Amino acid sequence: MVIKNSTVCDVNGQREVDIRIEEGMITEIGADLFCKETIDATGLYFLPLLVDINVRVQDSSLNAKNIKALSEEALLGGIGHVVLNAQSTPAIDNEIVLEFAQNGLHALSGAKVDLMLNTLKEDNTLSNIAILLKRGAIAPYMSTIAKNDVVIKIAQYCQMYGITLLCKAEDNSLINSGVMLEGDVSSKLGLAGIPDLSEVLHVSRMIEIARHFKIKILFKSIASPRSIYLINKAKQDGVNVACEVSIHHLSNSDEACKNFNTAAKLNPPLASKEDLQLLQEALKSGKIDILTTLHQPSSPLNKEVAFYDAAYGCEGLKNAMSVYYTKLIKSGIIPMQELIRLCVKNPANAIGQSAGEIKTKERVSAMLFNPNKKVIMEEKLSLYCGEELYGEVEKIFN
Repeated sequence: MVIKNSTVCDVNGQREVDIRIEEGMITEIGADLFCKETIDATGLYFLPLLVDINVRVQDSSLNAKNIKALSEEALLGGIGHVVLNAQSTPAIDNEIVLEFAQNGLHALSGAKVDLMLNTLKEDNTLSNIAILLKRGAIAPYMSTIAKNDVVIKIAQYCQMYGITLLCKAEDNSLINSGVMLEGDVSSKLGLAGIPDLSEVLHVSRMIEIARHFKIKILFKSIASPRSIYLINKAKQDGVNVACEVSIHHLSNSDEACKNFNTAAKLNPPLASKEDLQLLQEALKSGKIDILTTLHQPSSPLNKEVAFYDAAYGCEGLKNAMSVYYTKLIKSGIIPMQELIRLCVKNPANAIGQSAGEIKTKERVSAMLFNPNKKVIMEEKLSLYCGEELYGEVEKIFN
């Protein structure tokens, strides 16, 4: 098969070339390639499939059915590889649950699914990190609700194995007292707020852990511009830290919570309108390392209730590539090459893998994306429900 006249874009840039694919491998990239089976991709992008290392299954309920549904939905949205968040029910914090979850990974027809391990058990004691890594968990995850003695042990494991610690910066006493960002909007709605200090305090704490133990920490789903500033200042000092931000926090502010819109009840909470602009500026200036859909779907039973009682999260996989393209590329915030760096290369590198290049002698993991098509987001529990989006995934090669 030959893909002709497409605009190939990867981390190395854009070029208009033909792609030859044989038995699932890219065998040739060049001009005027010929084959009996040809796809004319004029006006389309040929892009690597995206990688998302922060997604959850339906209602965070870990079972084979939900994993299969997630895998299929991710691939339709242009995502070829996902890593499940370890905070599930049951949590991936012991060998029995890990094996149970791994049984759901067999014969998946959609995106590849990997599992992170939860370094903390339900009582906030240490899980058996060494065994879980040995048995196939891709990376350790930790919430900063952990006490310092436990954090130090986790850091020592990461140092020993040379792996990245995926870290959610949050203060247990502050997140439990609120349901959205503390500010003008929460006051007007009469809802208890969570100060952004909840995140910032623990980003500072974990930067010092990374500095002391010389380990790499990826801060998950950062929402505060101050956190991003601290992380980038630490990078300049030689500390091996990075930050992930969700597309929702780059395209919506806490004003999305008005009218008690439970689709906008996210963890971490959406930032203020002023901080949204600062987050976008941070993205433009290369201070954000990884993007995520922060896909956390809930059944209507858990969402179509009072805001205070509603589950956190919203749907993000369906039309994921269309949302990224509409909110970030077409709006002029970043170019397509940068999107591939943030959504393919960097998340893959964070879990010790390589992706983001379209090159020969490798298995094809790519999509044809039509930037001129328009789609209507129909996910009822999505932040973009009813919106007209630009771009559509027309074909998957995986």
